[in-house]
Amino acid sequence: SSSSSSSSLPAAPRRSPRALQRHGSLLAQYSALLESYTEGEIRQLVSALVERYRQAMNSGGHELPLFPRAGSRRKRARARHKPCELRELEVSVSELGLGYESDETVLFRYCSGTCEAAVRSYDLSLKSMRSRRKIRKEKIRARPCCRPLAYDDDVSFLDAYNRYYTVNELSAKECGCV
Repeated sequence: SSSSSSSSLPAAPRRSPRALQRHGSLLAQYSALLESYTEGEIRQLVSALVERYRQAMNSGGHELPLFPRAGSRRKRARARHKPCELRELEVSVSELGLGYESDETVLFRYCSGTCEAAVRSYDLSLKSMRSRRKIRKEKIRARPCCRPLAYDDDVSFLDAYNRYYTVNELSAKECGCV
């Protein structure tokens, strides 16, 4: 009789084997994706997410907006595919993060953008070796990076204590995919 009462209970939902395979495949894809980033990039991502959450909480929101408006999504998608190019920003010497205290401003030129058009056989093979776990622990990039190819002239300035400094290779002059 106890067997008849247990059969009347609703069956627990179960995933089909196919759904489990998709989940494992998705997990493998995300693992491979995260391995292609440096620890610093992942920390930057986590910091940005925490800051976004904090801003949402401080603005009276009760939940983190997981699905932002479609318009902002399109803007991010377009921004992600800008070609590697030279950009500039006027900043104080103190903001450069080199340990100098100075109110002087400099024109900081930097490289930004994607290098998808510069993907070579090397990059594709490296990505394949990483996904097949032939290469594991090394911090390598399976895609070209937008980096300075040449630097501007040295930058000189006075710090807050009237000491004179010169910094070399501070600002990019030319950018390219390497």
